[in-house]
Amino acid sequence: MEAQSSVQLVLRYFPKLSEVQVDQLTRLGPLYEEWNAQINVISRKDIGNLYERHVLHSLAIARVISFAKGTNVLDLGTGGGFPGVPLAILFPETSFTLVDGTGKKIQVVQAVSEALGLKNIQAFHKRAEELKETFDFVLSRGVAPLDKLMGWCRPLLRQKQVHGLPNGLLALKGGNLKQEVKDLGKKEYVEIFPIQDFFQEAYFDEKFVVYVQG
Repeated sequence: MEAQSSVQLVLRYFPKLSEVQVDQLTRLGPLYEEWNAQINVISRKDIGNLYERHVLHSLAIARVISFAKGTNVLDLGTGGGFPGVPLAILFPETSFTLVDGTGKKIQVVQAVSEALGLKNIQAFHKRAEELKETFDFVLSRGVAPLDKLMGWCRPLLRQKQVHGLPNGLLALKGGNLKQEVKDLGKKEYVEIFPIQDFFQEAYFDEKFVVYVQG
């Protein structure tokens, strides 16, 4: 799929992007195709569906929260840069820290961020336990069950609130989540947002943004 026509999918749902943001999104596809040929950060069968299955999927989080200027966000286990890179394009005044335990994936994130001029991204080859900073929100896509994610991210969440939505975890999840939510325990406040409520594509059936208050 052509990068430009693929970007139209994103613009259907986010029509008010600036010229800079549209340019960054347009260049995103070719950059990932180039890097994916060297370092496999996205499934070979998925690279042709990058804008639907990775970019738009990441931006589902923006339908749950609009990050305020100066917000500090952690993308835990970012892989090739999702959801952090698309969200950093959408929210240029928000600081994103992207970490992953695989150094080669972080190499790709750093190269893509630099090529796109994304000054609001820092990317590190680190594990959650190594982080000393605190964040307003922690993001995750397909990294671990919710109870394990909360165990990792709770010490990383700052106390001061700057949004209507209290600081916490925003995880992109799929399938039946009943057991994962049950494993969290009754004390946790959880909200589940079906992505199909945001985007019409069949790919988003049974995919969710899960919010867990920190």
